[in-house]
Amino acid sequence: MSTLHLVFVFALFSPVYGLEFCQSGGSECHTDERGALDSVQSRWNVSVSNLRQDLDQFVLSCKKLLETFPLDEVDGNFVRPVKNCIFSKSMPTPLKGPLRLAAFSKDVIEGILDIDMAATQSDEFLRYASGDRLLPGSVPFAHRYGGHQFGYWAGQLGDGRAHSLGQYTNRNGEVWELQLKGSGKTPYSRSGDGRAVIRSSVREFLCSEAMHFLGVPTSRAASLIMSDEPVLRDRFYNGNVKTERGAVVLRLAKSWFRIGSLEILAQSGEVDLLRRLLNFVIDEHFSSIRSDDPDKYLVFYSTVVNETAHLIARWMSVGFAHGVCNTDNFSLLSITIDYGPFGFMESYNPNFVPNTSDDEGRYRIGAQANVGFFNLEKLLMALSLVFSDKQQKEAKIILRGFVEIYQMRFHELFKAKLGLLGEEEDDGYLIAFLLKMMEDTQSDFTMTFRQLSEVSLEQLQQKNITQMWALEDLSSHLFFADWLNMYLLRLGRQQNDLDRQHRMKTVNPRYVLRNWMAESAISKAEVNDFSEVELLYGVLSSPFVTQETAEEAGYAARPPPWAKRLKVSCSS
Repeated sequence: MSTLHLVFVFALFSPVYGLEFCQSGGSECHTDERGALDSVQSRWNVSVSNLRQDLDQFVLSCKKLLETFPLDEVDGNFVRPVKNCIFSKSMPTPLKGPLRLAAFSKDVIEGILDIDMAATQSDEFLRYASGDRLLPGSVPFAHRYGGHQFGYWAGQLGDGRAHSLGQYTNRNGEVWELQLKGSGKTPYSRSGDGRAVIRSSVREFLCSEAMHFLGVPTSRAASLIMSDEPVLRDRFYNGNVKTERGAVVLRLAKSWFRIGSLEILAQSGEVDLLRRLLNFVIDEHFSSIRSDDPDKYLVFYSTVVNETAHLIARWMSVGFAHGVCNTDNFSLLSITIDYGPFGFMESYNPNFVPNTSDDEGRYRIGAQANVGFFNLEKLLMALSLVFSDKQQKEAKIILRGFVEIYQMRFHELFKAKLGLLGEEEDDGYLIAFLLKMMEDTQSDFTMTFRQLSEVSLEQLQQKNITQMWALEDLSSHLFFADWLNMYLLRLGRQQNDLDRQHRMKTVNPRYVLRNWMAESAISKAEVNDFSEVELLYGVLSSPFVTQETAEEAGYAARPPPWAKRLKVSCSS
């Protein structure tokens, strides 16, 4: 194996530049801070005249996905064991009752899908985005995969309530796979009804977009359609079944393949199909890996290990807990997928568990890196069927390097959150000291770092933080003065405090999708008031920019007391 193959290529995360103040949460805030994100920058130069207004001319292609692999030989949406295929053809089940467009992402609709926003107001859009009508070229299918859930092999899982519609190639040459979530039963629905409810769909729509604008690799959400179709759910698995309403999210990603996509083939002994899927994923999504490289599967594994470490470090830097880090929820492209009982940590607590179904705290926020290691270990087991003995040994060495990669990236991100330039011996201690004080004082994670970004060096020297509630909480710690002196000395060796504040404001958001904010929007959406969903989308599209509407809504204030009583489960 060449030296090149032993090198982990570090993923690049572009900074997000913010404005000092914006008077609203609307589209007018979407200016300078997006310019640094290459994936977003070009999209706002789109000429409206070039956007597609006739949805009947919006054409998908399923050829590459469906012709590359053998399809399930059995037709129909009835639940069954599926073998020797990657996909099963499966038709969406239209939602019943009047349909309502509850939310849409302008950035996705115009910037990725090349659709004029006016088209979203048509009846055709409602039908296409809910599964009632198929877009030209679409041959809907569900993906077969398995997974380790809460540490144990769960067997066949698959898309139990999601239908892939096909791939769309946009004006920039990007290929995106469109998928409906909540669109009815598939062969993989197990005991489920194939539906998603309003509360889970609002959360998925908002968080997909919020994570993107935070700079975290993620799937995207184009729209949220709601209906009056009754859906029965036992929200907390306590026997209290209630009737909720069905909803569908139109979401998209470069690929929906996950670790479980490979695991099911390895577990079933379908080695030829495993190799075919690996070759497809590498050829389509890992262009730096040569198809004729005898070590290509090993290089692929090295890349996934590296980028998964970077992704989880990114989660930690914004206080995000995924909630269900099963192998079937870990993307092979190292993007965040499948938003369920996630949560953004409020008071800093390494044992924060957003999912009330996680009784043992396996997926607590502080354990996410450990779980990532476990998932990558399961990926290695699946790949062992195509590795030589030598490659297996090298893959184990690569896996052991995960910890160092994660720690290095975590250190880099948190140094940036504190505005530290260069590298000094005590930087790691400075970060750890701060986090321990935050834990002891239950200081708010997001606002502690944000207010450190907004306070001047002179204010810190004078301890003038009386108008900053998170820093006031932190300052109650017995050793706050000691940490502050260390921090001031470190900052004193840098120049230009305004530059420090600006840099910190570009990496420390003022707004994240806290559970109480999502719950407030959900409560209104359930009575057909989508105003707060729209408000949150606008605010979270510019999370680093102070916005008047967000301040009035209290999104940067101390969370309300009732927020601590909120519970989120896997029921959706």
